[in-house]
Amino acid sequence: MPSNDFRQELASAEEVKDFCEVNFDLTIPMTDITTVVGRDAHPFYAALRDKGFVPRWNFNKVLIGPDGELVDSWGALTKPTSRKITRRIEAILR
Repeated sequence: MPSNDFRQELASAEEVKDFCEVNFDLTIPMTDITTVVGRDAHPFYAALRDKGFVPRWNFNKVLIGPDGELVDSWGALTKPTSRKITRRIEAILR
């Protein structure tokens, strides 16, 4: 979910999508640029805040379990395909 809360986002959701495709080979559906922190945070992020997770920078990752609960979260420097993340996903899928 792109957000300009950290003052580094591109001007439009389409530009963000193109940037992510070119630079990260990311081809997943993306939302519009959305508020993720503070009192105007999107309801998804408000729910995560209530569970103890607040993004501190862009490119945070969260893993939601089959029951809808927060399983884990990782910061901006952790790659989506890192072993830390894929191991947690594989454990859930078993």
